[in-house]
Amino acid sequence: MKRINTPLTKREIERLNVGEEVLLSGVIYTARDQVHKRLAEAIHKNKKTAIDLKGRIIYYCGPTPKPKGKIIGSCGPTTSLRMDEFTPVLLKKGILAMIGKGRRSKAIIQAIKKYKAIYFLTYAGCGALLSKYIQKATKVAYKNLGPEAIYKLEVRDFPLIVGIDTKGRSIYD
Repeated sequence: MKRINTPLTKREIERLNVGEEVLLSGVIYTARDQVHKRLAEAIHKNKKTAIDLKGRIIYYCGPTPKPKGKIIGSCGPTTSLRMDEFTPVLLKKGILAMIGKGRRSKAIIQAIKKYKAIYFLTYAGCGALLSKYIQKATKVAYKNLGPEAIYKLEVRDFPLIVGIDTKGRSIYD
């Protein structure tokens, strides 16, 4: 298993190959459907986005409320295909990596290849377990969306699998 740290670089992710298992440490940001819609709308209107997207890792996740004494609630991945409508514009703005579950459309695979980004998978149905890899969680934008707000997560050894590499190779092929 490879260990990688944020901020990631294009050169670093170009060395990762489909199917490789990695442990990620550093900062990632959560974003689900409504956040993607708002970010895309801001970009299309030439407005500033709620967070700087350049070089960021987006985790398709909406954490549950945190139980007493915990850093965060359950925080498993959501189905990535639902974000495909908005993904190309976010990649163009600089998103470097995405974390989710499930297949991506052929158009997204081509966009990942074009922008030399990467798509990671993480374990579905294991949100409570994945929360143990989170060291700190802070709501940073769109707080009115509740669990779908953007959270800045500081993670240590977050388990990932390269689902689509920068060359456009998919684990599902």
